[in-house]
Amino acid sequence: MSQDCFCGCALAEAADGPAVHRAPMPTSGIGILGCGAYLPDEEVGNDVVAAEVGVEESWIERKTGILARRRAAPWQAASDLAVPAAEAALERAGLTAADLSVIIIATSTPDSPQPATACVVQDKLGAVNAAAFDVNAVCSGFVFALETARRLVADGGHALVVGVDVYSRILDHTDRRTAVLFGDGAGAVVVGPTRPGRGIVASSLSSYGQHAGLIEVPGGGSRVPPTKESLAAGAHYFKMDGRAVREFVDREVPVAVRGFLADTGHADDAVAHFVPHQANGHMVAELERTLAFPTARTHVTFERYGNTGAASVPITLAAAQHEIAEGDLVLLTAFGGGMAMGMSLIRW
Repeated sequence: MSQDCFCGCALAEAADGPAVHRAPMPTSGIGILGCGAYLPDEEVGNDVVAAEVGVEESWIERKTGILARRRAAPWQAASDLAVPAAEAALERAGLTAADLSVIIIATSTPDSPQPATACVVQDKLGAVNAAAFDVNAVCSGFVFALETARRLVADGGHALVVGVDVYSRILDHTDRRTAVLFGDGAGAVVVGPTRPGRGIVASSLSSYGQHAGLIEVPGGGSRVPPTKESLAAGAHYFKMDGRAVREFVDREVPVAVRGFLADTGHADDAVAHFVPHQANGHMVAELERTLAFPTARTHVTFERYGNTGAASVPITLAAAQHEIAEGDLVLLTAFGGGMAMGMSLIRW
């Protein structure tokens, strides 16, 4: 089968801003021991998507910078993408599934509402010693799950963190505002003890619930349960106010990143690698321009894979891992529905 495979918290709340969790500096090294990713076999080019949504192929590239994306096969659910990504991360870490004490799946497109997709992945991997649960912070989910994993293994053990989404199942493929952006995929990391001076330096998790309506799937939950009427109204489709989301990102993310670095005592020129959420080409380029890190390499995968939701950051990190040298400072920055934002600073 062909595939892309890459082997004590303070709470502050501004008067009109988000609740922000600042993770304290770890007293012992906990970091990423291995990365992996999996992309489905089917590559869908802009020509196909343009025909589906009724626009010119060049319009998609001009508006998004995306050239292609992957779609899961009809038989593949989130767990089917998560497992090979997890296996690649475990192999790179030199561990087996039996070594895991925790599995956290970050996704907003689980296999089903119940049980947790993490439990399905646990069974498929044979990770008999691991507790397993899901996290849903939409496109920020991987960074939220990564910080959760760091805390859970601070006293020992190893965690598997997977960001995975199958957005092709919740898109209205005739809606050009959303259908042109998203692809399916999974990225995974193994988290555990690292050498002194290496690992996750600090994390910041923020939520802006007043903007929760900017990105949503209105139907399918307890507020709008699935009915013939809700299905006919398209309530089960992903919906996004793209203009408002971009305004949010432009307004909030650069300020938050600069504040995070200042809080951790790191200058802009200390960052060697910047791994942002791959929302679309224009958002990534604008964020890179505004932050203007003087020495950082910004890593991107959106051209080939589109926006893969919670999988976006770990897929990009897995693709970049061979270019990151020991001791480099890596900044992960994710943002998305909720609205939510997560950042993690890692000494590789």
